[in-house]
Amino acid sequence: MTVSIRRPRVAALAFLAVLSAAAPAAAETINLKADLKAANEVPPNDSPATGSLTAAYDTATKKLTWKGSYSNLTGPAVAAHFHAGEPGKNGGIQVPITGAGSSPFEGSATLTDAQASDLLAGRLYVNVHTAAHTAGEIRGQVQK
Repeated sequence: MTVSIRRPRVAALAFLAVLSAAAPAAAETINLKADLKAANEVPPNDSPATGSLTAAYDTATKKLTWKGSYSNLTGPAVAAHFHAGEPGKNGGIQVPITGAGSSPFEGSATLTDAQASDLLAGRLYVNVHTAAHTAGEIRGQVQK
């Protein structure tokens, strides 16, 4: 009778070992930043404004959290976004940044798989828009 009790336990332990070996890699928080300048805009402009953004991306929850600030805009910020695009190329809006009408600002969003892939590959940038520069007054590529 002892043999029949041990077999299920051995089988259960073997099953748990297989599960733990197949478990996904541990979650990771990736720190990112962007340096916002008028010279980074496409095309560049002559605004004296500057800004910065720091962010953290949680690979398990796909949540991106950010804090940013800017100064010396030509007028009030009317919008800010994360856009898809490599340096020197414009791209579509991926994530709106609410509350960026004043500096400093902060927020968070849960990314899609495609957005997360672009973020981690350096293909997202932050853009702050004003009435004088509707396409964007300052811009910074989000980088690790």
